[in-house]
Amino acid sequence: MAWAPEKVEGSAAARTEGEAEPDAHLVPPAVRAESGAALRDAPGLTALETLRLLESGPRGLTEAQAEERLLRYGENTLPERRPAGRPWRFVHSLRDPFTTVLLCLALVSAAVASWGTACVIAVLVVVSAVLRTSGEYRAERSTAALRELIATTATVQRRAPSGGAAREIPVDQLVPGDVIRLGPGDLVPADLRLLRASGLTVRQAALTGESAPVAKYPVDARKGSATGTYDGPGLFERPELCFQGSSVASGSATAVVLATGAETLFGGTYGRPGGRGAGPGAPGTRGVSGPRKAPRRPRESAFDRSVNGISWTLIRFMLLTPPLVLMANAALRGRGLETLPFAVAVAVGLTPEMLPVIVTTALARGAALLARGGEVIVKRLPALHDLGAIDVLCTDKTGTLTQDRPVLDCSLAPDGRPAPQPLHWAAVNSLWTLQLAELPTPDALDEAILEAAEDDFDELLAYEGVAALPFDPVRRTSCAVIRTDAATVGGPGPRLGVHTLVVKGAPEDVLERCAGVREDGRDTDLDEAARARLARVVADRTADGLRLLAVAVAERPARPGRAYTPADERGLTLVGFVGLRDALAPTAAAACAGLARRGVAVKVLTGDHPGTVTHVCRELGLDTGPGAVLTADRIDGLTDGELARLASRTTAFARCTPEHKARIVGALRAGDGTARTAAGRKAVDRTGASHAVADRTGAPPRTVGFLGDGVNDLPALHACDVGIAPRDAVHVTREAADVVLASKDLNAIDGAIVAGRRSTANIATYLRITLSSNLGNVIAMLGAGLLLPFLPMLPAQVLVQNLCFDAVQLAFAFDRPGPAALRRPAVLRPADLLRYITGFGLLNAAADLATFGVLVLAVHGSGHPGGQDAFHAGWFTENLLTQALVMYLLRAGRHSAEGRAPGPIRGAVCALAVIGLLLPPSPLGPLLGMSALPPLYYGLLAAVLVLYGAGLAWAKRRYDGRVAAEPRP
Repeated sequence: MAWAPEKVEGSAAARTEGEAEPDAHLVPPAVRAESGAALRDAPGLTALETLRLLESGPRGLTEAQAEERLLRYGENTLPERRPAGRPWRFVHSLRDPFTTVLLCLALVSAAVASWGTACVIAVLVVVSAVLRTSGEYRAERSTAALRELIATTATVQRRAPSGGAAREIPVDQLVPGDVIRLGPGDLVPADLRLLRASGLTVRQAALTGESAPVAKYPVDARKGSATGTYDGPGLFERPELCFQGSSVASGSATAVVLATGAETLFGGTYGRPGGRGAGPGAPGTRGVSGPRKAPRRPRESAFDRSVNGISWTLIRFMLLTPPLVLMANAALRGRGLETLPFAVAVAVGLTPEMLPVIVTTALARGAALLARGGEVIVKRLPALHDLGAIDVLCTDKTGTLTQDRPVLDCSLAPDGRPAPQPLHWAAVNSLWTLQLAELPTPDALDEAILEAAEDDFDELLAYEGVAALPFDPVRRTSCAVIRTDAATVGGPGPRLGVHTLVVKGAPEDVLERCAGVREDGRDTDLDEAARARLARVVADRTADGLRLLAVAVAERPARPGRAYTPADERGLTLVGFVGLRDALAPTAAAACAGLARRGVAVKVLTGDHPGTVTHVCRELGLDTGPGAVLTADRIDGLTDGELARLASRTTAFARCTPEHKARIVGALRAGDGTARTAAGRKAVDRTGASHAVADRTGAPPRTVGFLGDGVNDLPALHACDVGIAPRDAVHVTREAADVVLASKDLNAIDGAIVAGRRSTANIATYLRITLSSNLGNVIAMLGAGLLLPFLPMLPAQVLVQNLCFDAVQLAFAFDRPGPAALRRPAVLRPADLLRYITGFGLLNAAADLATFGVLVLAVHGSGHPGGQDAFHAGWFTENLLTQALVMYLLRAGRHSAEGRAPGPIRGAVCALAVIGLLLPPSPLGPLLGMSALPPLYYGLLAAVLVLYGAGLAWAKRRYDGRVAAEPRP
């Protein structure tokens, strides 16, 4: 029942500070606490008891009380996440294992007086860290522009000696005990207990995922026991409570503030870490507590797994190489620690020093291009790689796939067949309810019905409205009274002095008021058999996900001067039903189809009814076959392994709480070693990026993205690899996301995935080409070092060679990979990379050893006076030319013969070849220990390069053929 002010005027309302404490015996012991959150979570309290505990009344607090409570409870603001500064970001970017190894190599180089190597490594690490820091800082500034307050002002009642008045105050000044007013369109600024309400409906989609507005009204009857225990509905289902983060859809209300700031359910969820059990959506949720800081993702992402795996593979090689070089030279050549600089240079030669720079540049460039288009903001650079690696995208339904407005789906006769009359009379009801009831804002359901009946608008205006009873959340019906010239409703012949009542509302409430049913133009009595038949029609349609409204009419004699009341809604004749559904987001279907073409499986996780989810999936073109929709009650009985196997085959999950969403995302990330799909087989495309798919030995972890916009999506955002949120998501969801869509266009996700795959493909191409060349050079250098009486290359020459190769490799970050790189999810895999570089590295080593023979023949065999300097120059030139050949052939593939190699790569290859040919005979050559080479060497080297190029082309054709034979998604 509604709150009655006269009950309190003599007690809590009249009491001021310092008077007697409220009657504690009226309050369950479990809630005798100062905390507003405790009052919110305690059931069974009447509005009177709530006001007494808060030391407030229906006229609100005094200004003195409000100021004292503001000092006690603090401002009504969320626990803001303080953005990290540039120094912290810089230090954090140095924490990956590969950068640590590079810094260790720099220290070792400095220890053996190889200052050039140490300086180059340090510069590369610093450049990489600066690029990553600046990219993430720019992203942070971009997302700062999207942050909005939940509400700016609130209408509050404050008591004064001369009387109270409602006024607007900043929402951060609200305190527990304040009495505020709500109207249509208002955002709920705190956790509230309703005192009075008129037709109030609230949207809680941001908190629960339910798309339909929820009726809210005061409830004073006790539902709990004297001990405070409670077995009723969960917090969100309690009609007397409204929560921060929700918004008023219709109606008005007066409410008392129970909790503010971090004590609200909204603020508490923001402070809670993600994972299983997080979130406020579970039935019976009581309170939310936790550290007041922004949550962090608890597990490593796909980028972390990829880079760390590759880094540790390379670390093992680098730690093994220097001791082997030292031991081999000591055993076979009697050399001691004088070979330590050479051993360090060999380890550096194996190291892709540019990896941090290439990775950061490629990701930062992709993120900058997305931000420049104004569609996507990448807050965390590695998230761009994770976007490209996504093979499962989980999404909430409400606000992402669907809009927050209904549309008409069908108009049905009582027997369930399509018929126009129910829509006609529903539109009459909606039109005159909106015209006569003087609602603050139009009801979304009425607007949807009128939009569907727009072609018959002239017929609707032919009626004359007499009165209207707007929708009431308790009786769940609305009524319009019209004057008609029909002898019977819908029949021929004039008849004056008759009013027609048109009632529309929830099927069970309308049927309760009906005495007859109209079928095929004839009215018949509504007996028990007919009621059972209508109940089956309603159940069948609601199971399909429709929101069904029943429409009934009745004639009454005109009664001038007497108002109509809800008691007149009786003896009605049912004319049929209208069904409404959520309107799809304009780009949702196209986005889902585009993601399917990219090899990304879309899965829907929502708190809605299974029928609603099935209907939406069917309209989006997603799988709606048997077993395609799984309800949360079944998930509760599954182990993690069983859930992983079932989740891989399920398209949608209904009735999900935040805990369920997080658990489903975790199960999908873990992968399924038994369930296989066509997209789940391992394949490696021509860019070197291997796909997050399953091979015959077991399924690797999947890369899972989650798109959500509500507080109920927070645990899933924390549990996934990459979290995505639209711009108009709630504040805390945008904060937790890694990627923010600047517009609601879901096709932006497809563009972001393409950008991620391009960046990953460029990184993979760099790794494949660099590591295969470096491995071949190291093998050849070790072999030549054991065979020659002198070092095959001086440490300074190794350093210059690496600098030249590293400088031109920056072109990979600006490359534009072919379409094959964009067709499937791409993630870097150490095992695949190791197999590739081993095969092509051995081929490169064979070319280097062949060059060794050529040098022996051309330099020593011809009696060239250069000796060691000529040998060093010859090997230096060959190394750069073979590396240029590798870059050209392995990157451009079959297009190399057609002269269509990408621009940046073509320029880099030419620069590397020019340096290799001109540096040894230049004035800089003698400074580096190199001299001019005899003409015979260039002729023999050309023959070696031709044979090496042919071998590369043959190996690449075999490799591409094997990849093409792999099963495609």
